[in-house]
Amino acid sequence: MSQVYYQNKLRLALIGQSLFGQEVYRHLKNEGHKVVGVFTVPDKNGKADPLASAAEKDGTPVFKFPRWRVKGKPVKEVIEAYQSVGAELNVLPFCTQFIPMDVIDYPTHGSIIYHPSVLPRHRGASAINWTLIQGDKKAGFTIFWADDGLDTGPILLQRECPVGPNDTVDDLYNCFLFPEGIKAMIEAVQLIADGKAPREPQSEEGATYEGIQKKENAEICWDQSAEALHNWIRGHDKVPGAWTQIDDQVVTLYGSSLFDGPIPAGKELAIKDAMKPGLVTKNGLVLFGNDGKMLLVRNMQFQDGRMIPASKYFSTDEMSIIELTEEEKIMANEIKSIWKGILSNVAAIEDATDFFKAGASSMDVVRMIEEIKQKCNGLQLQNEDVYMAPKFGDFIQAVVRKHRGEDKEEELVIDYVSKDVNSMTVKIPYQCFINGQFINAEDGKTYDSINPTDGSVIAKVSLATVADVDKAVAAAKDAFEHGEWGRMNARERGRLMYRLADLMEEYQEELATIESIDSGAVYTLALKTHVGMSVQTFRYFAGWCDKIQGSTIPINHARPNHNLTFTKKEPLGVCAIVIPWNYPLMMLAWKSAACLAAGNTLVLKPAQVTPLTALKFAELSVKAGFPKGVINILPGSGGLVGQRLSEHPDIRKLGFTGSTPIGKQIMKSCAVSNLKKVSLELGGKSPLIIFNDCELDKAVRMGMGAVFFNKGENCIAAGRLFVEESIHDKFVGRVVEETKKMKIGDPLDRSTDHGPQNHKAHLEKLLEYCEMGVKEGATLVYGGRQVCRPGFFMEPTIFTDVEDYMYIAQEESFGPIMVISKFKDGDVDGVLQRANRTEYGLASGIFTKDISKALYVSDKLEAGTVFINTYNKTDVAAPFGGFKQSGFGKDLGEEALHEYLRTKAVTVEY
Repeated sequence: MSQVYYQNKLRLALIGQSLFGQEVYRHLKNEGHKVVGVFTVPDKNGKADPLASAAEKDGTPVFKFPRWRVKGKPVKEVIEAYQSVGAELNVLPFCTQFIPMDVIDYPTHGSIIYHPSVLPRHRGASAINWTLIQGDKKAGFTIFWADDGLDTGPILLQRECPVGPNDTVDDLYNCFLFPEGIKAMIEAVQLIADGKAPREPQSEEGATYEGIQKKENAEICWDQSAEALHNWIRGHDKVPGAWTQIDDQVVTLYGSSLFDGPIPAGKELAIKDAMKPGLVTKNGLVLFGNDGKMLLVRNMQFQDGRMIPASKYFSTDEMSIIELTEEEKIMANEIKSIWKGILSNVAAIEDATDFFKAGASSMDVVRMIEEIKQKCNGLQLQNEDVYMAPKFGDFIQAVVRKHRGEDKEEELVIDYVSKDVNSMTVKIPYQCFINGQFINAEDGKTYDSINPTDGSVIAKVSLATVADVDKAVAAAKDAFEHGEWGRMNARERGRLMYRLADLMEEYQEELATIESIDSGAVYTLALKTHVGMSVQTFRYFAGWCDKIQGSTIPINHARPNHNLTFTKKEPLGVCAIVIPWNYPLMMLAWKSAACLAAGNTLVLKPAQVTPLTALKFAELSVKAGFPKGVINILPGSGGLVGQRLSEHPDIRKLGFTGSTPIGKQIMKSCAVSNLKKVSLELGGKSPLIIFNDCELDKAVRMGMGAVFFNKGENCIAAGRLFVEESIHDKFVGRVVEETKKMKIGDPLDRSTDHGPQNHKAHLEKLLEYCEMGVKEGATLVYGGRQVCRPGFFMEPTIFTDVEDYMYIAQEESFGPIMVISKFKDGDVDGVLQRANRTEYGLASGIFTKDISKALYVSDKLEAGTVFINTYNKTDVAAPFGGFKQSGFGKDLGEEALHEYLRTKAVTVEY
């Protein structure tokens, strides 16, 4: 019989307050410790502190002392009340009162305190603020044994976390200090109960003490770097608030982030003592440090408590009072009753009633927003709406504006990068596209999009963050659940998609030019395939919008009644799409057209190295009339943006095209998060079998296309050619002869056959691939080198004498590398076994005049697509997808729609 281990438990006194104290209290009780008394602050405006509320609800003794000592001496009655509970340990999770040493030292085990810094750094009551103000790269907390010093007692345990460049006090508290602090307090108590708690003396080396930050000493000193200004503002956000003087009044600044990029367009705003005027832009107030660098502030608060978006500083609309309709007056009264329910201590809700000054907390904000959503026909507000208008009258005005849609009437503003190229001026958006607007990434960071033809920078593109993903998903969810898109009939949806296809065709030369300079695609191919097939794809799926149907199903009747069962095809909701860099626009179209036709909304992440046509597509979607939030585009890294998309609980489907290892990781994350639906189009090593009875000229021409099409950056490229022995040498000779004729050069030159590889890292990988082939004994017949010119050009390459065990016979190159193996004449089954001896199964091909042989081989090949006497022949109406580790799910054709739909069965008795 196994031994049961019972942990030691203690009698505890909790001294403190706040939600943090409440959660520590609850967790300690859940762990079996006995809380013999809670000592907290008196009620404020008739409302008890959260810790007091939780303890009173449980029947735990609660003591509410305004103070523990008077004139430096302990209050006798307070000390006696404390001693009466008989605690073995004092736990101080968050305490703003001075506790006498008579109390600290009284229990058997003394007292432990939670402090939000890595002691001995930042002793004092404003530790989190100073962590940010001083630009620390790490934050954390300490649980220490209380002594008679100020945060100087021996350390029990510590935890650390990194500080992001734009993290705020709220970020650190909500993401780490609060949740991890609760866990650590519970761990610390149990260590004490088990007799295992350490007492490590604090070092005085590196010790700092900073005073409490108050409004009077939070004024901004402008003679600092942009980073120092940013740290000062975020370190005071939201309490006490960093302030400056603008137009002879005190203005407090909130929501700071570092800003990287060119100086944006905006209207100058004079700020007292600032090095130069600020700029009011569409994204907020841009400020300048003494180093010439910039930061961006989102919100401003005036002396009367009114808060506005910084971008609206010069807007007169924000100041005007609007008259309410009768319907809006009913809504306002409903909201007033919600306020009254929360602010039960307030006699009457007036226009001047301030939500927060009346005693409301951040949890009350969430409650109010949810109640308004529930009782006001799904009206969707954000936390920021409450903070921006905390007074009831102002709040009602803001809510009515939102209800009327006045906040959605702003014209789309796009900051373009313009390039004179290909005998035209192309205008390229470079920011994230979220909720119908082009905006900078949350932290203002950008990265360079490189032209592979010469290595030059095309544009500095916004580098999306996790926060941007969350905003985009929220916008897509709102558009699906509450927006015009969710209410739109299918035929109208199809009309928008036809309009978008027409616009893509109208802008096809600009799109093809952007595709060419961003991905290296030869312009003529970009025009015909990259853009041309994208237009066809949207038109094809636009036609499907009003033809998505369920079915009626005969079932047994339960006499004397009759039954009718029918099925409905419904959209899934918010879908994520992650696409590769080889066909940037076409891969976008293949997935997003089916997704939108089914009625979903989407958040799409283009490949980090080729984001530009996706952002131009976003612009065209606005011109086409797509509602805000339906389409969102986030350029950024797969490891950050793609991972967050796969983990996000509000996404119901993820479509991915890319490598098999990344596909596996995405599938795992999708399963662990919320079991979201997944479709994967992954790697390939597609076999092309050329029999000796083929039409040789055609086999040579199409065999070269099967490998070298789009510079070999083609998911269905023939990764390995099997050539029948009797024609092997002739086939190789002809291929080499024709390959030598290929013109390598500028992809915008109409006579170019072969452009640059997509990016430098890929070129280097291909060269290593060739080195591996030579090292293992394959014969390098042609190419295998980088072309001696600027850019990322590689010679088309041909290997022969490739044996089955070799690396290049088994692994995909994803480049212009032809891998040729021979097989014995007549050995059909033998070559089939070799062709199928791979974990991939995306595509395959056969060249033979014998139709019986062709059909026999096509039956045996384990691939999602089989080409017979052709190759690369894809069509928008034909389903496309792989077997085995090449993935599952289909793009294109009617089957693609089912990837973005769910089936509901309905049974009616009549």
